[in-house]
Amino acid sequence: MTKNKQTIQKYMEAFMASDHEKILSCLIEDVTWEVPGMFRLSGKEAFDKEIENDNFIGSPTIQIIRMTEENNIVIAEGAVQCKIKNGNLLDAVFCDVFHMQNEKIKHLTSYLMNKSNSTSTL
Repeated sequence: MTKNKQTIQKYMEAFMASDHEKILSCLIEDVTWEVPGMFRLSGKEAFDKEIENDNFIGSPTIQIIRMTEENNIVIAEGAVQCKIKNGNLLDAVFCDVFHMQNEKIKHLTSYLMNKSNSTSTL
């Protein structure tokens, strides 16, 4: 496994433990994180505040299905589940695109689709 993929593995494991220090150690100082249609954050401080979002209870469960890397870009596909404070469950699939710099995350774009809202019949 490449060093960039190792960073992403460490990041995902830390997210499942809500380990802020370990997550932040995977990021450059001026990291950006975007979830299209939802939010765009800049900097470690803003990122840190989103790790344990007020809408959720506890830590998420994350399953990585595959990671692919080329030219300092790591793409991770997987699934995530987490309890929502309103009593519902986030049950989603994701595709995270990590732009890496010196084996740390420089930019993250997270594409997220809640499976319970899917209208696909495939």
